[in-house]
Amino acid sequence: MGGYTWDFSAITRNWDQLMDGLAVTLQLTGICTVIGLVGGFLVCLMAMSRLAPLRWIAVAFIELFRCTPALVQIIWIFYCVPFFFGVFFDPFLMAVLALGMNITAFNAEAYRAAIQAIPSSHEDACTALGLSPLKKTVYVILPQALLMATPVLLTNTIGLLQQTSLVAIVAIADLMYQGKTLATQTYRPIEIYTAVAFIYFAFSLPLSQVVGLWERRLRSRLA
Repeated sequence: MGGYTWDFSAITRNWDQLMDGLAVTLQLTGICTVIGLVGGFLVCLMAMSRLAPLRWIAVAFIELFRCTPALVQIIWIFYCVPFFFGVFFDPFLMAVLALGMNITAFNAEAYRAAIQAIPSSHEDACTALGLSPLKKTVYVILPQALLMATPVLLTNTIGLLQQTSLVAIVAIADLMYQGKTLATQTYRPIEIYTAVAFIYFAFSLPLSQVVGLWERRLRSRLA
């Protein structure tokens, strides 16, 4: 390290290319976050359903995506889905599918833990008021589940932002892919990868601070 000469011009000259990759990364993160928030709650309700077939399907989905590496999931969906099912999508959509299902499984568990923490007296009150299952879910369970699950959901979003870097292996031009390309082209991998790491850090740190703030507010509110 003592004899190494840093040259950050490789970053400044190619900043636009890195920002193009960042735009793809943020698109993936935003779309998959929405999928995970909505899909996670639906899968959670299925996993807690009294109907055994729905419950089995949801539990199998959750365990499959929680117990296998995200990288393996991405590669399998990119190469095996077209082979076995004859379904071909745009690579970006395939990445959304893979990452969306992954975060859906993790968010489903976050919702489940939050719903189980809701006092049973709240459900008794819904029954006493004659609320339908749909109204009980929308107006009572969902708001409270979101409130209590938010720290975990935000933590999952941070993990999702970082996991988007895995799509570089299937040649989607995200931040990591652009960084890898520039490292090869400029012969300055240390500077390029350091810049890429700081960009991920710059977006992850504020979210992690929000998680800590929300947890403190939640603890004080519940107290």
